[in-house]
Amino acid sequence: QVQLVESGGGLVQAGGSLRLSCTSSGRALSTYAMSWFRQAPGKEREFVAAISSSALSTNYADSMKGRFTISRDNAKNTVYLQMNSLKPEDTAVYYCAADRFGVFLTPTPNNYDYWGQGTQVTVSS
Repeated sequence: QVQLVESGGGLVQAGGSLRLSCTSSGRALSTYAMSWFRQAPGKEREFVAAISSSALSTNYADSMKGRFTISRDNAKNTVYLQMNSLKPEDTAVYYCAADRFGVFLTPTPNNYDYWGQGTQVTVSS
């Protein structure tokens, strides 16, 4: 019922910026909490940011605060991740995820119901 597709990844130099997008080709996302996760080679999936259905609440991993911003446009059925001041350690595949009944913007991957295929972000030094 929900098919998520990420886009906007690519290769950037350290200090640069990217904006990732996540759209649903099926059911609307307006009632779902949404999150971004990332996974680098050889590492476990890492929480990046989450946003409530109304966009009134957000949650960020400590290493992302001040650099990344999560937002959403429910009319466009899209969630965004604006990434600034990128570092080589930000290199990873970035995934968006949806929680049908999300209330607490949990950073735990197992609490999410739907996942996209991911988009590669590579930051060079």
